[in-house]
Amino acid sequence: MRFHTRKWVKPEDLNPNGTLFGGQLLAWIDEELALYSIVQLENSRVVTKHMSEINFKSSARQGDIVEIGIDVVKFGTTSLVLKCAVRNMMTREIIITIDHTTMVNLGEDGKPKPHGKTQIEFVKDRL
Repeated sequence: MRFHTRKWVKPEDLNPNGTLFGGQLLAWIDEELALYSIVQLENSRVVTKHMSEINFKSSARQGDIVEIGIDVVKFGTTSLVLKCAVRNMMTREIIITIDHTTMVNLGEDGKPKPHGKTQIEFVKDRL
C-alpha cells in the first residue's frame, strides 16, 4: 500500500475523549480518495458512491502524525474501487481500514461516464 498524505492531529480534530474524531478522519480519507481518483481518471468530476465497513482499530492523539494509504482494488467501467488504511506514522499502528470505496467518474451531465482506464498510471509516466 502506498501512503500518500500525512495529517497532523491538532486540537480542533479531537473528540471529547481527547482522541481523533472519527468524522474528521473520514473527511480526510474521503478527500484523499477523491483526489487520488481525480488524478487516476484524469477527471475532476468524481464522487464517492459507497464505502464498505469502516473498521476503527486504534486511535490517534493530539500531536500524532497519521498517514493515509491507498491501493486500487479494481477498475470498473465508470468506477474505481479503492482500499484505504490510515496509520500512525511514528508507530506504524493501523488506526482505520476501509476495504472497498467505490468512486464514480462523472460526465459533464453529472451521470456516470466510462473512463477507459484499466491500470494505475503515474503522473510522471504521462509527461
